[in-house]
Amino acid sequence: MIEVRQLTKRYGPKTAVDGLDFTALPGQVTGFLGPNGAGKSTTMRMIIGLDRPTSGTATVNGRRYAEHSAPLQEIGALLEARAVHPGRTAYNHLLGLARTHGIPRTRIDEVIDMAGLGAVAGKRVGGFSLGMGQRLGIASALLGDPGVVMLDEPVNGLDPEGVLWVRNLLAGLAAEGRTVMLSSHLMSETSLIADHLVIVGRGRLLADTSVEALIQQNDAGVRVASDEADRLRALLAGPKVTVSSTTAEELTVTGLSAREIGEIANKHDVPLYELSAQSVSLEEAFMELTRDSIEYAATAPSSGKAR
Repeated sequence: MIEVRQLTKRYGPKTAVDGLDFTALPGQVTGFLGPNGAGKSTTMRMIIGLDRPTSGTATVNGRRYAEHSAPLQEIGALLEARAVHPGRTAYNHLLGLARTHGIPRTRIDEVIDMAGLGAVAGKRVGGFSLGMGQRLGIASALLGDPGVVMLDEPVNGLDPEGVLWVRNLLAGLAAEGRTVMLSSHLMSETSLIADHLVIVGRGRLLADTSVEALIQQNDAGVRVASDEADRLRALLAGPKVTVSSTTAEELTVTGLSAREIGEIANKHDVPLYELSAQSVSLEEAFMELTRDSIEYAATAPSSGKAR
């Protein structure tokens, strides 16, 4: 379990993390999301002791990272896959980590096979592609067989087979009762992997919720098509119901479910040609939630011709 309590980090006048509170629980994948500059990397660095909090605490299984006698066996982390000496082979990199924790060589062979690195285990890391570097970083995180796994952008540079491997791997780790914390900017992939979401913006907590709940909060309504749309609009009217239209025969209704709309239409013999619930994507819900917390926003390109 990862527990963050009133975690704050200041660099001079800038507050990178501001009173953050959340828990990543065993048995689920927690997606840790936020725009660039939101404080995600700083938070993860404090969790594994690379940065010291200004105030507050970050603990792994009830202790600060530095208090664990064998931290690799408590939490495996991937923050920067290329933070490996380029002259070392993949095997020797893992061997060096293993010796610091008394991990047997057999475990090195296991994670090499698990990460699909068998063909390149004896090659120097400096010649690895981005994707192979990611695989080595994940293998390093799993080396101690930890109960907590924290990964930053684990599918970066991976091909479709590699992305599917990571997805199944993280789901399997959570199913075994481990705590999995995942940071990513790929909303479509996160929606397939994560059970729970912690979303931050400008260092502050914006949401601590499930994927389903966040999407439901951004309900896009129900689309209805009928050649008696005006009569249906009047029948659906209510204090908590909003009905809008883009054409003479199409309505978008919020405040009622598709089933409730269908029952009202059937009761009053209103013919329906379409009745479909409109859901937003995780990306759309995320953009709506964080739109006031974007620190680095690009401007729209000029429509003028280049000279």
